[in-house]
Amino acid sequence: MPFSIRQPASPSPPPGNNSDSDASFDSEGDSTMLETRPSKRAKTSGNSIVTPGEVVTDDPQWMRGHGTYTTPQSPTIHATVAGTLQKTNKLLSVLPLRARYVPEIGDLVVGRIVEVQTKRWRVDVASPLLAHLPLSAINLPGGILRKRTSTDELAIRSFFCEGDLLVAEVQSIYADGAASLHTRSLKYGKLRNGVFLSVAGMGGGKGGVVRSRRQVWTVSTGNRGGEVDVVLGVNGYIWICAHSGISEKEAEKQKQISITRMEESVDSSIYSSRNDEIRAETRREIARLAGCVRSLVEGGVRVDEEMVMRAYEASLDLEVGEEGESEARGYLGDGKRKRLVPNALAARS
Repeated sequence: MPFSIRQPASPSPPPGNNSDSDASFDSEGDSTMLETRPSKRAKTSGNSIVTPGEVVTDDPQWMRGHGTYTTPQSPTIHATVAGTLQKTNKLLSVLPLRARYVPEIGDLVVGRIVEVQTKRWRVDVASPLLAHLPLSAINLPGGILRKRTSTDELAIRSFFCEGDLLVAEVQSIYADGAASLHTRSLKYGKLRNGVFLSVAGMGGGKGGVVRSRRQVWTVSTGNRGGEVDVVLGVNGYIWICAHSGISEKEAEKQKQISITRMEESVDSSIYSSRNDEIRAETRREIARLAGCVRSLVEGGVRVDEEMVMRAYEASLDLEVGEEGESEARGYLGDGKRKRLVPNALAARS
């Protein structure tokens, strides 16, 4: 039986595309990304969200900043991260929605010990690299000022061990970007008697801790809760604890110490890992402050002393007039948390 060989038919183009289109397709029928994007005007609004690779603008009058890039062949500015567009004069930059904290000298940070080495600790401060806390950068019990010896190295775990939380200050930055910390001041050191929160920091995104005039302050709470300390780490780690009050005798003793010899008042109790007994009223107000911080973060509002205090006062106002037990009234959940942020912003205005 005779047979004939026919030339194969050319593949038909994908539906919905014209043959004169500028886009090209590979052997699988997928676009090769050679099509040109339509030019866009600069999105100078603070609410504009861009995605990686998106064209921000093709106007040559704009300069590219952080989170953007250009090619040598074209002045078109593209976004490299997903975030909000920011405009500073003629400079365009993209603030990422989520990013790691980048340490800067002088920042107050809250960290967790993750590794103990011979002469230093490695601390997690939510940065790309672990921070370092040298043994020579802490206060010894008794305020002794001397060179650290092998005895101190053997007792290094008596100061900090794995899992301990601390508040410290960034002293310097290494060439690779890692931070070097110190706790030589009496306001720094080991943290206890409180609750730990992790929110967005200065790395990026809305609703996070921002650098402000004060990162540590004491709140005189209501409902007989006493005084509560709040520590806002610039890296997004927050510590809320009962105020560590001192007796009148100890306060009078500290007044007699010279400001240049204040470290002499340091004793071994600052490195204790045992929590003190905390009253139920104080624990309830600590939980209330933690709920206020979470509400601010969920509402996309910055977290600083002013907004935390406004949110706390608004939570007390919401409690007035509610029926039920005191524990139920202090619970910030369901619809109450959604009403808290608008009330705090209204009080601000």
